[in-house]
Amino acid sequence: MKITRMRACFGGLQNAELTLKQGLNLIEAPNEGGKSTWSAFLRAMLYGINTKERDKQGYIAEKNRYQPWSGAAMEGVLELEWRGRPITLRRGPRGNTPFGSFEAVYTDTGEPVPGLTAENAGETLVGVPREVFERSAFVGQGATAIDGAPALEARIAALASSGEEDVSYSQVERTLRDWRNRRRHNKTGLIPRLEEELAQVDDALARQAKAFRLAQEARRELERLQAELRQLEQERDAHLARAMAQRRRRWEQGQEELRQAREQVEAIQAELNRHGSPPDQETLRRAQEELNQLNALHASRKRTEGQLEQARRAEEEAQAAAADPLFPELTPDQAWQQASADAEAAGHTPRCGGLYAGGVVLLAAAAGALALAFAGVIPQMWMGGLACGVLAGAGIALLIAAGVWKKRAAARSAQLLERYEVASPEDILGRASAYREACVVAAGAVRQREEAERTLAELTAQDEQTRARLLELVHPFAPTVKDTFGVSAALSRALNLGERLATAQVRLEGAEKLAGSLPAPEQGYDDNGVEPRFDPVETAARLDSAGEEIARLRSGLAMAQGELNTLGDPVEFQQRRDTLSEELTRRQQEQQALDLALEALERAHENLQARFSPALNRKAGEYLASLTGDKYDKVSLTRQFEALAEEKQGLLPRRALTLSRGTADQLYLAVRLAVCALVLPQEEPCPLVLDDALANFDDTRMALALDALARLGEQRQILLFTCHSREGKAMAGREDVALVRLQ
Repeated sequence: MKITRMRACFGGLQNAELTLKQGLNLIEAPNEGGKSTWSAFLRAMLYGINTKERDKQGYIAEKNRYQPWSGAAMEGVLELEWRGRPITLRRGPRGNTPFGSFEAVYTDTGEPVPGLTAENAGETLVGVPREVFERSAFVGQGATAIDGAPALEARIAALASSGEEDVSYSQVERTLRDWRNRRRHNKTGLIPRLEEELAQVDDALARQAKAFRLAQEARRELERLQAELRQLEQERDAHLARAMAQRRRRWEQGQEELRQAREQVEAIQAELNRHGSPPDQETLRRAQEELNQLNALHASRKRTEGQLEQARRAEEEAQAAAADPLFPELTPDQAWQQASADAEAAGHTPRCGGLYAGGVVLLAAAAGALALAFAGVIPQMWMGGLACGVLAGAGIALLIAAGVWKKRAAARSAQLLERYEVASPEDILGRASAYREACVVAAGAVRQREEAERTLAELTAQDEQTRARLLELVHPFAPTVKDTFGVSAALSRALNLGERLATAQVRLEGAEKLAGSLPAPEQGYDDNGVEPRFDPVETAARLDSAGEEIARLRSGLAMAQGELNTLGDPVEFQQRRDTLSEELTRRQQEQQALDLALEALERAHENLQARFSPALNRKAGEYLASLTGDKYDKVSLTRQFEALAEEKQGLLPRRALTLSRGTADQLYLAVRLAVCALVLPQEEPCPLVLDDALANFDDTRMALALDALARLGEQRQILLFTCHSREGKAMAGREDVALVRLQ
């Protein structure tokens, strides 16, 4: 089979087209360029899409994963050559089912291809089911390694034996294991169910025997306990009769105590309220405290009166000391101003130097005028004499005025010093300072006297108010009280009676509680003459215990009888047990037979692998030698299809996990090619699809792989998808290689 052209509306491919040739097709595209989508499209065109598949955690179903991104319907065309004729496959939507419609026609005539349907197209054209194709000729991205599948096993078994592909080893083994599990699988198998049912029957038989034994024992114990119960009830009645007699005595005593307590309360209340109801105890105690404070107030008042008398005497003395005839009715500031003026006047010396100088000057001027007259400077002698006389008179007048002024100032200063009785003007200010100090002392004495008078007035008012309040308080219950002594007596009496009343009320409350707690004696409890074996508490405990034990035995007896009635006839259970035992033995024999069959199947499968494995290992070794340049030339596969490689001169095979990533991919690619050569039909070889299978190869490995694939391309068509350009460069110019670049 050879693919010539594909057109797809599939995932990211929107009406995209890919043309292919015979041999090796290098399809180059960048990442996210559609390589994996083209591979999936080819597989879907051949085998269809599983529409029942659902999305899972971390996995998207194909029908959703490859829905066209444009929102268009999923559809495609695949043109190929098969058995020498061109064929066109078309798949498209049918209602809401992607790829639900299918058509297979001959390209040149348009006639339907007989026998090709949507279900068998891939297996018919390729020659193997989808499982075999995916594990041989279809290498998805990152999926070079293969694993076992029933279809692949059946195909290998057919090649190695009779050619029948109907049943694989895995299917037969799974069927046998299913049959064995039906018989021995945990709690759901036939054998566990039979064993469980047999255990239930045995348990029922044991429960029947136990229930019968318990019923007999319960009847015997019940008879004994009923006799004991009747004896204990008689002893209880004797205890009750004696307890009732004692209760009657206690009740009568409680009633008497209650009567006496009430009488005492009534007598105290009558005495307390003889003239009127007194206030509460708290008010009386506060009044008593006020009375005590009143006594302290009297002492404070006496003390304040003495302080007032002392303040008055101190005031008189200070007033007398502050009286000064020099400053009559003057304030200290006014006296100071007057003394300051007088001290300045007493110490003032008049300045007469100007008058004396003026007189001297005028006398000198008169002498000068006289001299001028005698010298003839002045024409008239009389004029000179006149000028001389005027100037001389004026000068003498000035001298006389200066002397008089000075004398008067001296007399004024002496008069002031004499008045203040001091020797100097500075002493006048000292007299004023002493006056000021005496006035300050006198003012302080006045304030002290006024403060003492105010304090005395307050204490007197407080005394009178307290006295009046106390008398007003006690008059309702002590109307004859007139002084504080009577108030004290009335308060003490009321407090004492109040305390006695409180005590009596407490006693009354206790008596009422006691009387209320004592139930009235009941009638009809006569002593039956039985002497109890135990005290009342133990008798009651034994009676309760006997009653509980009788109830328990009756319940146990009823349960045992009900168990016997529920379980049914023991004979039927024994018959059922025999039947189950026979069925269990038969199923156990079947299990043993299945175990033997599985062992035989395992040996047959090992023989089959021994016949097929050498050919597969030899073919894979040839391909691995070609891929690795003869470094590795031997391959072996385990039952789980794990590949092991051995170097040419090596001693032991190496697991793929111990190899480098590139060598491991070479190993699994060799195994894939070997499986394709041995498993797939050779008369009509299907294409080999490789999606980035050489991604982990270095340039050397890549060159060897490309050569091997090019040689293989002479036998079958190969589609090698790659995201690198190195493959294209390495195979440039070769006529047996087609290079396709996707945009």
